[in-house]
Amino acid sequence: MAKLTKKQKEALSKVEKGRIYNLEEGSALVKEVNTTKFDASVDIAVRLGVDPRKANQMVRGVVSLPHGTGKDVKVLALVTPDKEAEAKEAGADYVGLDEYLQKIKEGWTDVDVIVTMPAVMGKLGPLGRVLGPRGLMPNPKSGTVTMEIGKAVAEVKAGKIDFKVDKYGIIHAGIGKVSFDAAKIKENAQELIQTLIKMKPTAAKGTYVKSIYLSSTMSPGIAIDTKSVN
Repeated sequence: MAKLTKKQKEALSKVEKGRIYNLEEGSALVKEVNTTKFDASVDIAVRLGVDPRKANQMVRGVVSLPHGTGKDVKVLALVTPDKEAEAKEAGADYVGLDEYLQKIKEGWTDVDVIVTMPAVMGKLGPLGRVLGPRGLMPNPKSGTVTMEIGKAVAEVKAGKIDFKVDKYGIIHAGIGKVSFDAAKIKENAQELIQTLIKMKPTAAKGTYVKSIYLSSTMSPGIAIDTKSVN
């Protein structure tokens, strides 16, 4: 096990063992226990009472965080020439089609989100092996396959994120930076959690939101009272 630094020990001592914090307390504490010299990401992990192996219990969707993620999201718009100006105007970092498809084929994936049009998806299919494992494959459910290219790019740039439950029933998402006010971290977390609650599958039985943890890069996790998010 790696030896903890003095700063990490100090941060760990601020999180009371066995204590479950309300969301307001946790949002403030996650800033306090940060030990990095850079503006660390604030992450949330929500464990749901679902069996993701069953199609009728899959939880996947998008949410627009009220205060954004604090991250400069790099967007690639794979579009036909008639949509290029719309994508550029909305703030896409890279705009084009065939030249970027070739670059991806050669292994280039230096973007965070890819937005495209339904007509282009056929060309992306063969690149699934490159894009899939990196979570970059556009999907109509996440709003990244659409004819409204400008709107899709603008929403992603403003803080729209997509999420998907993993095989353990956990949703992981970045909801801000430690430089955010605690109130903004809390509101972003609430927005995501409320979205998850609205998406509860009818087939899910028992407790739906089982646990919530807030953490920042290289810092201890903070248990959040699930009742404090309603």
